[in-house]
Amino acid sequence: MMEWETVIGLEIHTQLATNSKIFSGASTTYGAAPNTQACAVDLGMPGVLPVLNAEVVRMAAKFGLATHSTVAPRSVFARKNYFYPDLPKGYQISQFELPIVHGGWLDIELEEGVSKRIGITRAHLEEDAGKSLHEDFHGMTGIDLNRAGTPLLEIVSEPDMRSAKEAVAYMKKIHALVRYLGISDGNMQEGSFRCDANVSVRPKGQQELGTRSELKNINSFRFVEQAINYEVERQIMVIEGGGAVVQETRLYDPGKQETRPMRSKEEANDYRYFPDPDLLPVEIDAAFIEAVRAGLPELPDAKKQRFVEQHGLSEYDAAVLTATRELADYYEAAVTASGGQGKLAANWVMGELSGALNRDDCDITNSPVSAQGLGELLQRINDGTVSGKLAKQVFEAMWNGEGSADAVIESKGLKQISDVSAIEGIIDEVLAGSPKQIEQYRAGQGKLLGYFVGQVMKATQGKANPGQVNELLKKKLDG
Repeated sequence: MMEWETVIGLEIHTQLATNSKIFSGASTTYGAAPNTQACAVDLGMPGVLPVLNAEVVRMAAKFGLATHSTVAPRSVFARKNYFYPDLPKGYQISQFELPIVHGGWLDIELEEGVSKRIGITRAHLEEDAGKSLHEDFHGMTGIDLNRAGTPLLEIVSEPDMRSAKEAVAYMKKIHALVRYLGISDGNMQEGSFRCDANVSVRPKGQQELGTRSELKNINSFRFVEQAINYEVERQIMVIEGGGAVVQETRLYDPGKQETRPMRSKEEANDYRYFPDPDLLPVEIDAAFIEAVRAGLPELPDAKKQRFVEQHGLSEYDAAVLTATRELADYYEAAVTASGGQGKLAANWVMGELSGALNRDDCDITNSPVSAQGLGELLQRINDGTVSGKLAKQVFEAMWNGEGSADAVIESKGLKQISDVSAIEGIIDEVLAGSPKQIEQYRAGQGKLLGYFVGQVMKATQGKANPGQVNELLKKKLDG
């Protein structure tokens, strides 16, 4: 059997987080009634002219600097001509030969613990089209032009990925980055972050690329992986069956988990690109670039490395905690509030907190337990006021709005018993009632220590300091 190699490149469309559109003052707020946020400029009505939103230039430059790319001192907007109902002008304003960003890279981390560098060919600014609606119109199509003119940054990778998992890892890395930079909310459900995947196969060892299919408008990481895997299998079956892969655009159907043809794939010359006569070239000077650079936040890779060095975390834990800017910010605030308990904070954020967020389908920005509140609870664990087990009860009460850590500990009587004489008295009572178990323990059944610990904890309703219980029991049993 011939061995096949998969070749994948992604085109990621990121909606930029501006209040107004790329060439007009119309609002970009999501969820408005159809066709209430499309102005004369967005519709290309006679007598109106586009005016570039300066904020999109700054956002594109931020992305370029964060991905080791070149931010072009001069870029040009072009008209991309095609005719479709959701594009009333008959052309889309985009960038073609001279994009604002080109020639960068990002490193992705793979499951095997190795990293791989993915090249970024270019990132260019463009306007979005409207949306065709089919569900509510029997035998007809409705057109909502609210998205027309919404600012997009299209990020085009090199064909450097060799599996669906690599493609998903790269897509997740871009998703985290644009959110860290604050240039996009990355909301896939609202269409703020979506992807086209160019997929081809070739015999292993061959340098020449195979014929590719473009999988259009995929808006979830899971669907990207499923669509690519299906398409790879389909192309291999076509070739091994004696056929030839056709260059075309295909749609992914999540219900059937298959791709289907949409239209033949156009080449650049099909769109008849030419510089937009209504827009001047975008010229950026060095001072602008340096001002943007000075405003960059700490980026995910740098933050991850700092968490490892500063808080003593493993590479895995640091990667989890820096997956989103909001999670990283929460963690660091909790560490500060706990008095520097980096590892303990990591365990609680990834454990109890994440579990509660998932259970209640809650975002960390709306967590009922604040970072300050969690940090105060961690302080009480560290100073011995509560045990780790009792702390879970305290956390649950805090989550349910029953007050701060100290208030819950006080009201529920959950303070840990650390008084040695008090614990010894309870141990003596347990040992007095367990002569048979003592004899078995001293005969070599060391596992029975757990039995005695359990009896003491039961007698104290879990409030005895576990470390002291273990230490005192061993002294008495071994003495």
